[in-house]
Amino acid sequence: MSDLNTTYFINQELRNLLIQKLGNLEKENVVLQQSLREQETKKTAETEDLFLELLEVADALDALLDYLQNNPNPSPEFIERLPRSIAAVNRKFLSVLGKRQLIPIELENTEPDFNLCRVIDREERTDVPDQTITKIVRRGFRWGEKILRPTEVITAKVEPNLESSVDGNVI
Repeated sequence: MSDLNTTYFINQELRNLLIQKLGNLEKENVVLQQSLREQETKKTAETEDLFLELLEVADALDALLDYLQNNPNPSPEFIERLPRSIAAVNRKFLSVLGKRQLIPIELENTEPDFNLCRVIDREERTDVPDQTITKIVRRGFRWGEKILRPTEVITAKVEPNLESSVDGNVI
């Protein structure tokens, strides 16, 4: 037989302590729920700000595209200003990312730092030393201390001289 209807007796001191602890837990629960609501409100506001800033970038790109669609033969002045206009949109976009601690990786050496770079191709070159970065294909970004996306690079590949022996002496 099971004792589902077992009655437990506790003394008044233990009862008061349990009631006090339950009251504290209920207060903590209310504080945590309020804190969670505040965090959700803050996160929603931050997300809305991000979307509004990205929409500014999209608006600038739309304006450029609209002009090009409506002017199939743009003026030489427009073509001359186009790189500066695109650069301004890019700066705006990078500032949106920078506000969120997402910053481009700046490479300090001509040789790849494999903590920051990914070599995606090699090209035969004779004008620079082997393993020298010859081209940045895609910019890398870090988010705080984390490498979110490594910089993708092409490095030089110096072919050994076919007339050299294994020990480096010319035959």
